[in-house]
Formats: sequence, structure tokens, C-alpha cells
Amino acid sequence: MGKVRVGIIGAGRIGRIHADNLLRMGEAEVVAISDLFAGEELLAWAGERGIGLVTTDSAELIGRTDIDAVFICSSTDTHVPLIVQAAEAGKHIFCEKPVSMDVNRTREALEAVSKAGVKLQIGFNRRFDHNFKRLRELVEQGRAGVPHLIKITSRDPNPPSAAYIQVSGGIFMDMAIHDFDMARFMAGSEVETVFAQGAVLVDPVFAEYGDLDTAITTLTFASGAMAVIDNSRRAAYGYDQRVEVFGSKGALSADNDYPNTVVVSDEAGVSRDKPLHFFLERYNEAYIDETRQFIDSVLHGKPLPVEGFDGLQAELIARAAKESVKLGRPVKLAELNALA
Repeated sequence: MGKVRVGIIGAGRIGRIHADNLLRMGEAEVVAISDLFAGEELLAWAGERGIGLVTTDSAELIGRTDIDAVFICSSTDTHVPLIVQAAEAGKHIFCEKPVSMDVNRTREALEAVSKAGVKLQIGFNRRFDHNFKRLRELVEQGRAGVPHLIKITSRDPNPPSAAYIQVSGGIFMDMAIHDFDMARFMAGSEVETVFAQGAVLVDPVFAEYGDLDTAITTLTFASGAMAVIDNSRRAAYGYDQRVEVFGSKGALSADNDYPNTVVVSDEAGVSRDKPLHFFLERYNEAYIDETRQFIDSVLHGKPLPVEGFDGLQAELIARAAKESVKLGRPVKLAELNALA
């Protein structure tokens, strides 16, 4: 296989980002793109990039013999059936998070992937951020010793629209799921217990849809280590993404990314620019790197950096967090089936 021939399902913002990143890679070729609402605008966009097929039918794309892998960038409710169809067609799969809102459906997708013997990478792009990737390398090298405490701050600059909130799956499944994966990534251990608390402090619209806009989640790992994650849907000063790992030998931390490193010190005080505005700016290189590693894995048979199992574990933690808020107590992942 000289190149990985790719079909992209879902031509929204993230689908187009992946397409443009793939088109810059010599080892990948974007053969087709599908979207339920494909029209003249998408045809023009694809034509400018030399993408030969634009269709409203994802089955047509999956069924093509000249496609080796698919990127699933459509709405979450479509992920499981598309993963199953792609796996049965022998296609390798990159799927945006979460796989689904229902862990049993996610297990169904993972079983189809396992049965077909294809690859499935989940889009936890923050693992590929240059700061967090280096932090994990240092943890693996033992620079902090045995991890004891992990602190993650994840705050958006502005809340999403009401239409988005309605279908997002809630703060834990939509937003904090990245942080749950990051906590596992840093700890190198599986989560056993989740205790979450939340409130509506940013905008009453979240309460209208049974959601939260502010939350603190405490995780306890099998290793005995603990993690504290704080989330907010609005930080007045910009996109706030920080991680600290404290262990038996010391502490490691990763700060925000900024447009520049200039600090102004004068009689008025000490100041600098706000952090990079949002996820597209902060994680631009991470999106490129996760795509490159998926293509490399398909082409050269290398292990995937983040798999379906990782997606399932993050979903289980998110579900436990939601149950914890509802019940007002810690929830063990082992008891989730009993709470269904």
C-alpha cells in the first residue's frame, strides 16, 4: 500500500479540518466525502481540493473498493452504525469522540471492529498536544516519581449555543470526556471511582436542558492515585487548558499556550496576551499529529496511539460522573450496570 485512501463521513467543521490535514500528507489521499446535506457549496469546496466524489450517501462511500479507511466526523448518533458498516466492509476507522452516548452501543461497535480485525482510533486529540505529550513522556521517565495527584483545568472561553447544548450529551460526555481521557493518559492506571459535583453558574439555559456549566470531578485510580478536574463553560480570559502531575519525586506541569511569550511589566502591572482563543487554535498541531499517526498505523502496521477501549473507558467515567451528580455520592465504575 503506497498511500492510505480515505473517505470522510461528515463535512462539518471537524470533517473539513481532517480533510485538509490529510491532503497535506504524502502518504494519504482523500478519495471521497459524504454529508447528508451535500450541495453546491460542498461540491465547490471538494473540487478546489481535488476530492473526486461528493455524496449524500455514506453507504456509497463505505462500499467503494478504492477506499482503505474512513474518518467518521458525523453526529454522534450515527457513529455506531457507521463503525459497524465500515468494519464489516474491511475499512480502518478514525472516529470522533464519543463513540456513542450509550456504553452498550459503544461495546457493540468495538465488537464489530474486533471481529473484522480492522483498526479503530478515537479522536482524543489532546493526547497529541505538544505540551501534554511531553508531560506524559516525563511521567513515563519517572521524573515525578509515582503519580499521587493529577490536577486538570479545562475551561472554555464561551458557552455553546442552546441548539448544541440540547444534543451535546451534557458537560461530562461532551466536554469533560477529553479530561477523563487525559487523566487516564497521565496516570497510566484505570479509574475505579468517580465523584462529581456540578452547578449552573454561567447561563440558565443549561438548566433548561438538564445540563450543567460548571463541574468538579474527583477520580480514584486502581493505583491509588487521585485526580481532580475542574470544568467551566466560560472563562472570561480565554481558553484555559492546564495539567499538573504531582508524585513521589516532584511535580510536572503544562501551562496554557499563548500567541506569543511577551510579558509587559510597567507601573500599571504585569500583563501578557490571553491564551490562544479556542480548541482550533490551541490544538491545531495536535489534530495534524493524531491524523498522521493514524495513517502511519494503517500504512505500516504500527500500534494505534488511542483505541476504541480508550473511548469506552472515557464514556464509562462520564456516565459515572453524571450518576454521581444525580445520586450525590461517589460511583464505582463496577456498579454502572446495576444503575442502568
